[in-house]
Amino acid sequence: MQSYAESHISHTATEAGAAANRASASKTAKYRALSVSHIFVPVVKTAGTWGQSAIELVQEIGKHITTVTEDTRETMFFFQWLSIALQTGNASAFQSTFETE
Repeated sequence: MQSYAESHISHTATEAGAAANRASASKTAKYRALSVSHIFVPVVKTAGTWGQSAIELVQEIGKHITTVTEDTRETMFFFQWLSIALQTGNASAFQSTFETE
C-alpha cells in the first residue's frame, strides 16, 4: 500500500494510520478463510505508522515478555526491534532491485 498515493491522501492527511488500517482490513479480507483454523492478525506498517491490529498484537506480546522479565520497557523494546527488522528487510528488498555487475 502506498501511503502517499493520490487515492489515499484524503484519508492519510486527516487520520494518522489510515493507510495502515486500510491495508490491514484488506489483508484480513484476503485471508478470511484462514480464520476457520487459525488466528490471523495482519501486521501492517506504512510510512512509519502501525495498523491498529498490529499495535494491539505487539502490546499483548510485550505484556507477556514483561511478565517474564519484569522490565516494563519490554513492549517499547519489542516495537523498536520489529521496526528495525522491517526496515532491514525493506532495505534488503530494495537493494535487490539494483543490477549488480
